[in-house]
Amino acid sequence: MAKMTVKSKIITIIIITAVIALGLFIYFRFCFVYSSGVNAGDINYFQREGVVFKTYEGKMIQSGFKSTTKDVDGLHSNEFKFSVTDNAVADSLMRCSGKHVELRWKRYLGTLPWRGNSQYIVTEIVATY
Repeated sequence: MAKMTVKSKIITIIIITAVIALGLFIYFRFCFVYSSGVNAGDINYFQREGVVFKTYEGKMIQSGFKSTTKDVDGLHSNEFKFSVTDNAVADSLMRCSGKHVELRWKRYLGTLPWRGNSQYIVTEIVATY
């Protein structure tokens, strides 16, 4: 059996380190749930879109008060853009257009084409009003 030279040992260690670093990067970028929570607002639109990967995408309008600044103060609205991967949740959201809903979501640091265009993935409809 041939002995490994110092040069081949160093190259092997560098390759193993690079593979582990790449694996960790991919995991934390695309699989690790960075945050989760619940947002409430009115569903503005919800649709299925895509050329290769058909995904469910939606936008919810959240109203609230903005702190006083130089130029703008008073009432304003925030948009919450989200994607849905679960067909049952998507079917329920299709019937909620224009309604006030509370949505539970998970946030990932990166997007995947088959998961949707948003970092926010809605997992559950908590309530509708």
